[in-house]
Amino acid sequence: MGKFVVKPVKSGYTFHLKARNGEVIATSEVYASLTTCKHGVESVKKNAEAAHLEDQTAKEPVPAKNPKFELYLDKGGKYRFHLKASNGEIIAVSAAYKEKGSCLKGIDSVRRNAPEAEVIIEEA
Repeated sequence: MGKFVVKPVKSGYTFHLKARNGEVIATSEVYASLTTCKHGVESVKKNAEAAHLEDQTAKEPVPAKNPKFELYLDKGGKYRFHLKASNGEIIAVSAAYKEKGSCLKGIDSVRRNAPEAEVIIEEA
């Protein structure tokens, strides 16, 4: 089972969703408080499993309804994804992947790990 690791940073709190092997598969924005960061974790748990896939790298991308994973190419030509909640806000982002297949595996890993992941809160 994966885990969410919530930790303090200079300007608030952030979380990382880690797979069973400890690899970070998704990261959050910086939240102003621990409470709002915990809400972000709950939003990922709630939305990840049912999120649609919008492949913006496809020859003819088909828009998907929120919640959704947006798979895209960054400025450096690497594959990344965003997870958007039902309201359209980005609630988690990925690292860069060289291969599209690896990025799709990352999305699948978020879907599998997020719903039941334990939450660990690190102290400052």
